[in-house]
Amino acid sequence: MSKTLYILNGPNLNLLGNREPEIYGAKTLNDIEADCRAFAKDAGYDIIFKQSNIEGEIVNHIQDAGSNAAGLIINPAAYTHTSVAIHDALKAIDIPCVEIHLSQPAKRESFRQISFVSQAVTGTISGFGANSYILGLQALINLLRK
Repeated sequence: MSKTLYILNGPNLNLLGNREPEIYGAKTLNDIEADCRAFAKDAGYDIIFKQSNIEGEIVNHIQDAGSNAAGLIINPAAYTHTSVAIHDALKAIDIPCVEIHLSQPAKRESFRQISFVSQAVTGTISGFGANSYILGLQALINLLRK
């Protein structure tokens, strides 16, 4: 079995640390990546960490994960609420997938309370800021160890 985990990040997450820190926190995406790599390494896994503002690139990364990874974490950001393509790509792969969000979409604008992605993943973690990534890794690794 592969010991590689994919972590995919959607649009505008490259702006973390500067973009609405009162919602998304002060950590940058590079900070989050370093935290994820350290946690995964301690658990015996490698990480492929990607960010894209382009929906089709995210779909390609999901397909790659389906062929090359043990599991996937995805923070689809705004595509959570709009992307049937990402939903379909997640449904097409046969590895555990965890959706994560820094904020709590259920407490935000009504359009953010709809997730096309949640219907296609194993589980969702949201509302814990940058720690949502580590909680997602814990959940994913626990699924893989069963």
